[in-house]
Amino acid sequence: MEIGDRIVYPMHGAGIIAGVETNEIGGVTKSYYVLKMPMGNLKLMLPVDKINEIGLRGIIDRSKVAEVKAVLEGAPEYTVGSWNKRYHATLERLKSGDILDAAAVARNLSAQNARKKLSSGERRLLDLARQILISELVFACEKPPEEIEHWLDEILGVFEGSDDV
Repeated sequence: MEIGDRIVYPMHGAGIIAGVETNEIGGVTKSYYVLKMPMGNLKLMLPVDKINEIGLRGIIDRSKVAEVKAVLEGAPEYTVGSWNKRYHATLERLKSGDILDAAAVARNLSAQNARKKLSSGERRLLDLARQILISELVFACEKPPEEIEHWLDEILGVFEGSDDV
């Protein structure tokens, strides 16, 4: 990984490696990648020696956007069971770091919200899934966040119609 690489950090979304810094924490000096997240202007520091363990991956190709759209447009899956069971199953999907899982979570929770208002915990997971999707699609499609968000809203039924990104 190099400075300027666009990567996805599971549970946070896509960002750009802005630099490498060395910091001492608890008497131990380590090198960290500085990941700048365009959504929310967040700056994360990831230990260089733990990169393989935390599941970083590259941004999807433009060609995979059609797969994301197909998942978003697919039939929702409704998880049966207690709120706690549904919450943890959804959280595990988001932790996978797979954009198709994030798309399925956004689709499923959006559909569930249309039927019955989501709990606050599930609402946070829906917001997180949307953030993950938008942040990566901004890079994959080379479009501004507002345009990607509008496209996503249209597919998930927030607005009528659907434009291609």
